[in-house]
Amino acid sequence: MFCEDLTQADDLGRVVIPKEIRRTLRIREGDPLEIFTDREGEIILKKYSPIGELSVFAKQYAESLSQTMGCLVCVCDMDQIIAAAGNGKKELQEKYISKALLKELENRNSILAAKGDKKYVKIISDQEEDYECEAVTPIICEGDVIGGVIFLTKEEKKKFGIPEEKMASCAASFLGRQMEQ
Repeated sequence: MFCEDLTQADDLGRVVIPKEIRRTLRIREGDPLEIFTDREGEIILKKYSPIGELSVFAKQYAESLSQTMGCLVCVCDMDQIIAAAGNGKKELQEKYISKALLKELENRNSILAAKGDKKYVKIISDQEEDYECEAVTPIICEGDVIGGVIFLTKEEKKKFGIPEEKMASCAASFLGRQMEQ
């Protein structure tokens, strides 16, 4: 049944993926997919992430920023955290981002907030522990939002301000330009 549903095609010959599968895999209509086959003839669908192509570079960049800024640094695409560096990275690495964060990124909103502020959003859906401060900036490539750069801290004494906001913005701009090349 699953294979029969995937063999349906529209008038242009594109594969039609049923709503249930799209919902489960977090694939929106119009999202690009990569299609792979294995040796046994199985078909593997993978959502294409433009920023995922930079995952090794993004990880190195996040590590450098984390050491410089002394906080947890994450780079995400529009689905999940693709790179994380700093204290607490294992809690976030490869986790799906929250709907609230996705909405802020889609609206091209930068966030500089402390826990309890109106602008504060959870980074991942199943986030158990709140961070004291966050700085989030969308990554824009050729006019489209493709992800975000996130700075986080759990330290109560460390408040984010203009320097963290500017560094997140600089990192997002740099990664966006790398994708354009």
